[in-house]
Amino acid sequence: MQQRKITFIGAGNMAHAIIAGLISAGYPANNITVCSPTTKNRDQLVKKYGIHGKSDNGDASKHADVIMLAVKPQIMETVCQSLKEQVNFANKLILTIAAGIPVKRYQQYLAPNINLVRVMPNTPSLVGQGVSGLYAMDSVSENDKTFATELMASVGKVFWLTNEAAINDIIAVTGSAPAYFFLFMELMQQEAERLGFDSKTARELVLYTAQGSAALAASKSDLSFATLREQVTSKGGTTAKALEQFYQANLSQIVTNAMRAAIRRAEEMEKQY
Repeated sequence: MQQRKITFIGAGNMAHAIIAGLISAGYPANNITVCSPTTKNRDQLVKKYGIHGKSDNGDASKHADVIMLAVKPQIMETVCQSLKEQVNFANKLILTIAAGIPVKRYQQYLAPNINLVRVMPNTPSLVGQGVSGLYAMDSVSENDKTFATELMASVGKVFWLTNEAAINDIIAVTGSAPAYFFLFMELMQQEAERLGFDSKTARELVLYTAQGSAALAASKSDLSFATLREQVTSKGGTTAKALEQFYQANLSQIVTNAMRAAIRRAEEMEKQY
């Protein structure tokens, strides 16, 4: 992996996950700086990984080769303003994990000629099993794209998107998706408890079934999810009866509606910020 000086603006969970992934992959701690005005998370990261810690965004970013904007969309404009006043963005690669803020907005916040990659990770990145969708401005070099790929590969799988609108689509498919699975698991656990299993056992039954199902699907990559479902479903059996309830409730349309709602909200956020 290319050795560049990286500054993380923000010390939240996703910054923590990426820093942990980099260190685990052998990236030099001396090349990583985390910047946050609040000390708790920042100091924990500094102590745990031996990286640098700073409180001033501009000072932390002046000499960085790569700036990772890992703050909430609501404060992005303020953060960018603090950078704009002190940092020359020429030859710097900027990555942002904020949802709902398009490239054109960063050009207004920072400079028209920035080299920026939008990154949409999901929360399984916290355990190195994430999925990240990446979209780069035309000005971003292939070398910078390679670095961005290597950076996000430290926390999971990386998929490049050919147009910026696809960022909103991938939010629906992967960014928000862990919550879909967690909701389904939550409801299964609740029903298992109603059937008489204690809470701990019910949780483990659902969790291990989910893990096993995902592992089976991964091991059978040549088979569609539909085929895997069919292999579990005997005609007239218990699984078939259970699935009938999903079909009668029009689960397919519910999933479509949910994912399209996520996309619409992402589009609304683009107009908001």
